Amino acid sequence: MYDKLFEDDKMHEECGIVGVFSQNPDITSQLVYYGLFALQHRGQESAGIAINTGGKIEYHKDMGLVSDVLKKDVIDRLSGGISIGHVRYSTSGGSEKENAQPLVVRYKKGKLAFAHNGNLVNADSMREILEDDGVIFQTSIDTEVVANMVARNSNGNIVKSIKNVMEIIKGAFAFVVMTEKELIGVRDHFGLRPLCLGKRLDGYLLASESCAINAMGGEFIRDIEPGEIVIINENGVESIKSKKYAQRKSCMFEYVYFARPDSNIDGINVYQARYNAGKMLAKEAPVKADLVFSVPDSGTPAAIGYSQELGIPFGLGLIKNRYAKRTFIEPNQELREQGVKTKLSVLNEIVKEKIVVIIDDSIVRGTTTRQIVQMVKDSGAKEVHVRIASPPVTHSCFFGIDTPFRQYLIGATKTIEEIKDFIKADSIHYLSLDGLVNSTNSNQGFCLACLNGDYPMEVPKFE
Repeated sequence: MYDKLFEDDKMHEECGIVGVFSQNPDITSQLVYYGLFALQHRGQESAGIAINTGGKIEYHKDMGLVSDVLKKDVIDRLSGGISIGHVRYSTSGGSEKENAQPLVVRYKKGKLAFAHNGNLVNADSMREILEDDGVIFQTSIDTEVVANMVARNSNGNIVKSIKNVMEIIKGAFAFVVMTEKELIGVRDHFGLRPLCLGKRLDGYLLASESCAINAMGGEFIRDIEPGEIVIINENGVESIKSKKYAQRKSCMFEYVYFARPDSNIDGINVYQARYNAGKMLAKEAPVKADLVFSVPDSGTPAAIGYSQELGIPFGLGLIKNRYAKRTFIEPNQELREQGVKTKLSVLNEIVKEKIVVIIDDSIVRGTTTRQIVQMVKDSGAKEVHVRIASPPVTHSCFFGIDTPFRQYLIGATKTIEEIKDFIKADSIHYLSLDGLVNSTNSNQGFCLACLNGDYPMEVPKFE
């Protein structure tokens, strides 16, 4: 799994999940398509849909983007009142077709379909226990571990079984589960992974982000609470709150990088948080410059905030080719470096003879940042100053975000001055941890483990 991660300079997206319960079975699969399309940024490796068709569960999934996998003929033939969908970036299990989701399993009372965002830190030990008990696994994903545990212990009551399994599994998770009669949403006790509830005139919606609720023509109702189970059926929505206390630990990188800027997660507008981070960054590390621009696209709101706080013009110094392949798939260093130039190009006339500030949301390995700085200097910029709208990434994430081992994280292996020399910038400044937290304008708890090593639970020790 880690080979490809070392070749890219960003944290990788997690996964995106949606669920639809509708009184209009003719549009359910279309709604799932729209929801997954809105969540495509969360995973580009595989996509899939499962739907209740007359009391039976059918599904279709494959490697590729939503528009490639869920073609019109697939959507047209899948009709039913309940459906779930998934887009994936592999964080547990390899990037293979059999690991695509939703995962459909058969048990003594019928079928279940699962779609999962997140990662379990004790999945391997639970898998080993199940295998010792004779269970045969078809995939290498931790979702199948959970599905087996839920199915084996249901005794006809899936909700009760899910509740019991939630007390055993450890890690970050948001699930949508489909039975032959119900749509169920589940969020981990810390609220590490996002999940929200929406409503349409014909039913209810679940999604990783509120932008998907909007894309499905729904009205955002609320975020699912940490540790909460919601059951949606013909009687409406039932909520089962957890009695187990755990301090909320929403993933900070949802606001830094992962989520779409038009989403609201746990009461925080993602765009506003990134914009505020840019303003905080300007106060902490101002530069007398001629131009501010971002590494598109996730750095743009922070760049606008930085620009407006200091009164420096904001412009487009870098243009992104949205159809370029990801740099990590190139087979050698020379082609990887060319891959950055394929993805990004510099507007020479905009940066020439100017002192510029480049704003990015984060740096993981530093290799791409170094190439961008060199490209801007080669285009004639007099000075290149780098500002990062989050603190250095110093620790690996074990909760569903792909980060390399610590020795590959530039923030863990180099000082700020050494990072400046490595990327060959005239200066660099990372936003402080307090500045990042304050940018959310929220008093809720956040998981900051990748920034300070303070994990909300015990994690593997193989960094």
